[in-house]
Amino acid sequence: MASKVILKQKAEEVKGIVEKIKKAKSVILVDYRGLTVAQDTAMRVEMRKENVEYKIIKNRIMLRAFNDAGFKGFDEILQNPTAVAFGYDDAVVPAKILADNSKKLANKFLILKGGVAEGKILDEKEVTALAKIPSKPVLVAQLLGLLTSPMRSLAVGLSEVAKKQA
Repeated sequence: MASKVILKQKAEEVKGIVEKIKKAKSVILVDYRGLTVAQDTAMRVEMRKENVEYKIIKNRIMLRAFNDAGFKGFDEILQNPTAVAFGYDDAVVPAKILADNSKKLANKFLILKGGVAEGKILDEKEVTALAKIPSKPVLVAQLLGLLTSPMRSLAVGLSEVAKKQA
């Protein structure tokens, strides 16, 4: 009787995680062994500010959730203790926060393992590459700078011509 209740609870947990995977723009997996409580807490605070949910979920449950969500091939990634970051607003933010914290710790205690972003399965190298992409506001600012640059150059050029004729 007790085992049926436990199985039902686990099935509900998997179902909830599947919903989070489908809702999230990115899901990043990380090996967190060796982090101190203070380091973990500081990282969690940073993630909450960016609407990133960071949890430690058992590997078997996470594997079943990925399979149920349609993502296969996480057997190798989900071997050692794994924490999961669900990014709901921006696909880059969870990877960037985790990678930045990994650099602060000299890559000893926080190791990027893989994940999913925008429906694509990512390996460790792809997550690292994702972390290097500027955030959406920075990209928008860069684009606006590129768009206004030719107009600014034209205005300066016309101004110089007008000054020479006067």
